[in-house]
Amino acid sequence: MKEVKKVAFLTAGGLAPCLSSSIGFLIDEYTKKAPNVEMIGYINGYMGLLKGESIPVTPEVRKNAMVLTKHGGSPIGNSRVKLTNVADCVKRGLVRSGEDPLKVAADQLVKDGVDVLHTIGGDDTNTTAADLAAYLAANNYPLIVVGLPKTIDNDVYPIKQSLGAWTAAEEGAKFFLNVVKENSANPRALTIHEVMGRNCGWLAYKTAQYYRKMLKSKVKFLPEFNLTMGRQDVHAVYVPESKIDFKGEAKRLLPIMDKFDAVNIFVSEGAGVKDIVAEMKKRGEDVPVDAFGHPRLDKVNVGQYVAKRFGELLKAEKVQVFKSGYFARSAAPGKKDLRLIEKCARKAVACALAGESGLVGPDEKAAAKIRACEFSRVKGGKPFNVRKGSFRKMLSEIGQPYPRKKRTAR
Repeated sequence: MKEVKKVAFLTAGGLAPCLSSSIGFLIDEYTKKAPNVEMIGYINGYMGLLKGESIPVTPEVRKNAMVLTKHGGSPIGNSRVKLTNVADCVKRGLVRSGEDPLKVAADQLVKDGVDVLHTIGGDDTNTTAADLAAYLAANNYPLIVVGLPKTIDNDVYPIKQSLGAWTAAEEGAKFFLNVVKENSANPRALTIHEVMGRNCGWLAYKTAQYYRKMLKSKVKFLPEFNLTMGRQDVHAVYVPESKIDFKGEAKRLLPIMDKFDAVNIFVSEGAGVKDIVAEMKKRGEDVPVDAFGHPRLDKVNVGQYVAKRFGELLKAEKVQVFKSGYFARSAAPGKKDLRLIEKCARKAVACALAGESGLVGPDEKAAAKIRACEFSRVKGGKPFNVRKGSFRKMLSEIGQPYPRKKRTAR
């Protein structure tokens, strides 16, 4: 590895409470360890890389880099672009017909004189980073890629804990602490809290866990005046890793509705998606997909589907669906996440200066040691373990049967 003279950053995919902070810590660490290194940020992720659009890290930005750790979002912007989806890149005008987006990206990095590219994103971002790293290596491009794992779903192999996920769960819990009061606006109120998580139920579980802890530690009740834990508690949690037994659950939840005049359900946005998509296709409806081939969840709309089914079964007078995702993912990171982000960012700089590519984070196969995990091991879709003891304990406390894992076709 030649001497590192120029470094580039890009953030991609959806937001998470770690993007701005990661860039802040990276800039701060380079300023301390390699003050002569030039730095730039590509605008709007891989889109900016393909278009050659970037902004410089000026002396003033270096001096005030830690300001970035106080903010959510990304100062350099995001986009969803898959470099191996050639048709989509051509359609969006990012490359010309006949061009290979991987080559266009690699050539742009060389043109800009970049030695190290830091990608900060989730499974799609870092599998794309893996594709780019493999292309660079196969074609003898003299630069490396060092990624950081951002996803509030916490579903990236082989990362034990992704950056920003804890904060997203905490923010989602705060969100519901307010909106749950809507169940006092009408009798027989059904309140659905739709939480992000396409394939993984970790965030729904963790948000519910944090919310219940807040209820128990920060909220005082007055049962004599109908202000009870029971009315504001979580009564069900549904995740993509298990099927929803609507009839069985309705039988369990109906007495709760009768007793408390309210039922509160937490559901992952990806729970039951396959069943809903199958129903849509059966009705002859088109199911739009994104650049990565995923069904557009805004079109599938799990929260509304669950609300309609349970609304009828529980004879609810008012049904409301609240989505905490954008509120949660746009937050600045909390203390716990900040510590993890800093450790990973500083390790990422050390790896970059040593010429080591990979996705830097707690490796679940190495006792959660923070290291550069090989890109060949990186993939998304890591499921939440529904056998997790704390999840089973929570379900037992709210009276929900232990979920059976979905059967996979052989």
